[in-house]
Amino acid sequence: MKIGIDIGGSHIAIGVINNNGIIVEKVEKRLTSTEKINLQKSIEDYIIDNVNKFKSNYNVTGLGIALPGRSKNGIIISSGNLGIKDYNIVDKLQAKIGLPINIKNDAKAAAIAEKKYGILKDYERSIFLTLGTGIGGAVFEGDKLLKAPERPAYEFGHMVIQKNGVQCKCGRRGCFERYASMKAFKDNLRNALSLDKKTTGEELLQIIIDNNQKSSNYKLIEDVITEYIDNLSIGINNLVRIFEPEVVGIGGSFVHFDNILLDRLKNKTKEELGREVKIETAILGNDAGMIGSICKE
Repeated sequence: MKIGIDIGGSHIAIGVINNNGIIVEKVEKRLTSTEKINLQKSIEDYIIDNVNKFKSNYNVTGLGIALPGRSKNGIIISSGNLGIKDYNIVDKLQAKIGLPINIKNDAKAAAIAEKKYGILKDYERSIFLTLGTGIGGAVFEGDKLLKAPERPAYEFGHMVIQKNGVQCKCGRRGCFERYASMKAFKDNLRNALSLDKKTTGEELLQIIIDNNQKSSNYKLIEDVITEYIDNLSIGINNLVRIFEPEVVGIGGSFVHFDNILLDRLKNKTKEELGREVKIETAILGNDAGMIGSICKE
């Protein structure tokens, strides 16, 4: 068995995964604002504590880590959503864990898992997007994950969809992820409804589910959803025209809102492209990155 770890901009999940890609046991937590102040130490402590607990109960042979950003030779070169640069996470962990460690970009890891076990496995050409704190992406041609040797490549989240738009952490303006990430969607909903910033995704989802035409917030919520779907469809339609995939897979926290957002997205992309686009949400849900972190590319 191996241990998979998914480090996101607002959460961290750790699971023991068997040879069939099934999670045997896992733990996860949301990172608090206090923990984010000293994020590297918070990540290290949580990983070390839980990996060593799992090692005492399972025969673990290796460790995989999926995280947003770019890494090389065990070093996180840059991760805008984590606010980390030049961080040698492997050296920090190996001394206290004693396992081989492999690092992958989280979107690529999630795509690999969905290609092996999930929604992409029956298609020759596919695109995968992770919608969470940011937007990550991956492209498959046949069974091959497309990569560039020295650069991260296929960074869909930093495709500009609005000239002179909102400033992005990458330094550009108008990036796709500033308009169509789930963070953008949730922040816009909180702002529209004057909710506390600590209002959780689960609470926001329930507010949307409870919304109806008689609600005083009906139009506010509908306007946020409509604007979000408009922005998301712009990016997806751009990618469809470039790669012509058989299917577009979507993972990340979008999967928790798919009953609200997916049909609207399909309708909008069809309206703009003039033809239907096959869009499916990840079977492995938000666990795809964790599972894919231990898979071979």
